[in-house]
Amino acid sequence: MNSRYFKKFWEETTGEELTDSWGDSTYFFETDKNLNVIKQIQLFRNGKILKYDEQYLEDEFGGLADQQLEIAEFIDNEITEVEFLEIWNKPH
Repeated sequence: MNSRYFKKFWEETTGEELTDSWGDSTYFFETDKNLNVIKQIQLFRNGKILKYDEQYLEDEFGGLADQQLEIAEFIDNEITEVEFLEIWNKPH
């Protein structure tokens, strides 16, 4: 599999009751070659981390993206596997 990795800052809060007070966040994605999301991390300004993958699709806070990433929105935000795994392997 030819995985790709992306990082994107989201300057708005979630608007959701459980997570809105956590602040803005940065998303990290591992995708397949077709940009389907395989793993997803949401790292909030307050330090909280949400992680989703095919074994842990969703919880009360959110869930794994069910749409392909749009390459036009992410092409300038590609990162290395090492950078992704550094965040993925942090305890949450």
